[in-house]
Amino acid sequence: MSDISFHDLSSIDADQRAGLLKRAEADLTVFVEKVRPIIQAVKDEGDAALIRFAKELDKANVAEGGLQVSEREFDAAFDKVETDVVESIQFGIDNIRHFHEEQKPETMWLKEVRPGAYAGDRYTPIASVALYVPRGKGAFPSVTMMTSVPAVIAGVPQIAIVTPPTSDGSVDAATLVAARLAGVGTVYKCGGAQAVAAVAYGTETVRPALKIVGPGSPWVVAAKSVLSSVINTGLPAGPSEAIIFADDSVDGGLAALDLLIEAEHGPDSSAFLVTHSRKVAEAALAALPEHWSRMTEQRVEFSRAVLTGKRGGIVLTPSLEDSYRFINDYAPEHLEILSKEPFAHLGHITEAAEILMGPHTPVTLANFVLGPNAVLPTSRWARTYGPLSVTDFVKRSSVGYVTSAAYPELALHARRLARYEGFSSHENAVSEIRDRYLAV
Repeated sequence: MSDISFHDLSSIDADQRAGLLKRAEADLTVFVEKVRPIIQAVKDEGDAALIRFAKELDKANVAEGGLQVSEREFDAAFDKVETDVVESIQFGIDNIRHFHEEQKPETMWLKEVRPGAYAGDRYTPIASVALYVPRGKGAFPSVTMMTSVPAVIAGVPQIAIVTPPTSDGSVDAATLVAARLAGVGTVYKCGGAQAVAAVAYGTETVRPALKIVGPGSPWVVAAKSVLSSVINTGLPAGPSEAIIFADDSVDGGLAALDLLIEAEHGPDSSAFLVTHSRKVAEAALAALPEHWSRMTEQRVEFSRAVLTGKRGGIVLTPSLEDSYRFINDYAPEHLEILSKEPFAHLGHITEAAEILMGPHTPVTLANFVLGPNAVLPTSRWARTYGPLSVTDFVKRSSVGYVTSAAYPELALHARRLARYEGFSSHENAVSEIRDRYLAV
């Protein structure tokens, strides 16, 4: 297993360490230049461009007038998906709904900041949102579940899913099942940069949206970057990434098992086992062949590409403190703490979008059925963003109300500050001029 990337932090320099922190979308320059003509074509040609790109880029035949999934296609999806899978989708949606219902803010709150003076917030749903569900390296009904449920709970009146079509011009059946069970009835057959452009500008079929959320390839990330002044592109969610942190209380074979979870998403993923225990590291290396023997050929190919490349493998640190430091510098999308005492480590880790505690909480559970959202910030954005939530689908307005009794004191102090900052109209608005109008 010598081909697996093994990084001993005690023997690499600062530049090499910095290189380990880079993600697939770190440099989008090439992708940005490639997506610009795609975006312009969709803006100029609408549906015709989407149908053409479906054929050219997705190798899918989408019929003219068939960009939106029909009710008949929704109904047929339930016949195509096995009953036990439908049951598991419903199980996951139930847990995701229970979790996200607790996040929903109250419609409005007001606090009396001074006697008779009230200030607070009001929350209202965003009018229209697009949910991006990727397709390129597999089918992801789980992403449909994670994006649809909080949007529905938030009360967004116009919700649409955009997802790449399959070769016959259809949409993955389980994705349609998840959409309907979550409460979303609009699905468009388009993916990649062209889908982002479609919901940004609108086409004859695709209704424009104010915001788009959901993970995607560097093509999608680049398109979001280009269109960020046209549509709110939400939290940065690119190719999958994970750190499996293991102390010396767990078997390295278990760490290797979980290391492959996100690595199998595709060769643009990032996945590291971080440990200060050479015994754990060597056991993980030894266990990988057996784990690979139980995976499909494509997923072995994807995960092997990650673990033998620059964005994956094993990181051996000199100490626990160095492990914590590397994890915080990396700020991973997914973090597992594999330890018999995971809470002993939790207080040392501040930069991770998702933290899964202990040997019974693999990323798999969180990706599908645990409840917290699995659409997470990537590329170190966990330092400033959190997971997708109900609050991503609402907007906040400040609310203020001042009674006649409270007004004079507030006006006095505001007038002084307005005069100091040189804003005469501000000052006049809380001066004796206003008093005369209020006296009438």
